[in-house]
Amino acid sequence: MGDGEGALGLRRDAAVVIDAGRVAWVGAAADAPAADLRTDAGGAAMIPGFVDSHTHAVFGGDRAAEFDARMSGAPYTAGGIRSTVAATRAASAEELTARTRHLLDEALRQGTTTVEIKSGYGLDVATERRLLEVAARFTDEVTFLGAHVVAPEMADRRGDYVDLVAGPMLEAAAPLARWIDAFCEEGAFDVDETRRILTAGRDAGLGLRLHANQLTRSGAAALGVELGAASIDHCTFLSDEDVDALAGSDTVATFVPGAEFSTRQPYPRVDRLRDAGVTWALASDCNPGSSFTTSLPFCIALAVRDMGATPGEAIRAATAGGAAALRRTDVGRIEVGARADLALLDAPDPVHLAYRPGVPLVSRVWRGGVETRMWRDG
Repeated sequence: MGDGEGALGLRRDAAVVIDAGRVAWVGAAADAPAADLRTDAGGAAMIPGFVDSHTHAVFGGDRAAEFDARMSGAPYTAGGIRSTVAATRAASAEELTARTRHLLDEALRQGTTTVEIKSGYGLDVATERRLLEVAARFTDEVTFLGAHVVAPEMADRRGDYVDLVAGPMLEAAAPLARWIDAFCEEGAFDVDETRRILTAGRDAGLGLRLHANQLTRSGAAALGVELGAASIDHCTFLSDEDVDALAGSDTVATFVPGAEFSTRQPYPRVDRLRDAGVTWALASDCNPGSSFTTSLPFCIALAVRDMGATPGEAIRAATAGGAAALRRTDVGRIEVGARADLALLDAPDPVHLAYRPGVPLVSRVWRGGVETRMWRDG
């Protein structure tokens, strides 16, 4: 993938040279320079490692019973988050670390090499900091999400909880995080509360992300563009005005179709964004309630089948699109100078990721030029 054909810039009969963890050369295999170690892919397709720009991978417990109830007809609301908060508060740092490592190993085996991880299941200063400390063991893309929902013990004191998130909780979180996020939705935080929290985070030196328009047209998407958020995530219900605002900005629209699959919400369509020239990404939204998956190949297949994306567009959204959502230029692509984060497929063409849904097609993965099947810290 580079400056070749189609949405992926696909190169045929190509070779990649890696040096010191970076891509040092890309071109026709016949012209490849000498190397200390050579690997013959046997005609298999190689793609950049996936960039998962939206996960909630640090948590305790699960919500299988909630999923079962939804599949039996119960509607999805944000209220189930509180059950995960209780389980997460009860979990030790060691238990949280082991669970997160297991999920990231799982993601890696499916081709994910860069991941963002949010807090948001602590909702008090001590637990939020513990979640951020665990996340920071595995990635630099750490997001403070104290504004996930109002802490259950403060349900009748919303203003006090917003003060806590924008004050002492943010102060404890800022040294550990790169980003701040908020869930602007019915049952979570309104536009004014979200503005206050994100502005405080920006003043503390954090970049902005935003859960927006998942359940309703809440006005959150317009707020995210106004504040210069790097990414607005979910985007299930976007108005024409929201699309126009995104088109005039450098904010990425990140779709998480695993959530639509799990909640039976309607899938968003990419057609309007394509026509408007909006950059969009795909992410897993890995969490125990509404999208308990680590599989970006699964999300790619959903985007192709139910969101109107071509296979090339969907794969690009899960690689270069995810990188754009994290404002990264060193991942999500195979070009000279990029990190050598690569996934080799047991298939002759990347289109097989959508063509053969549910099949484990990623055969080998390299992170920083090192072949691995286990997520290394950092």
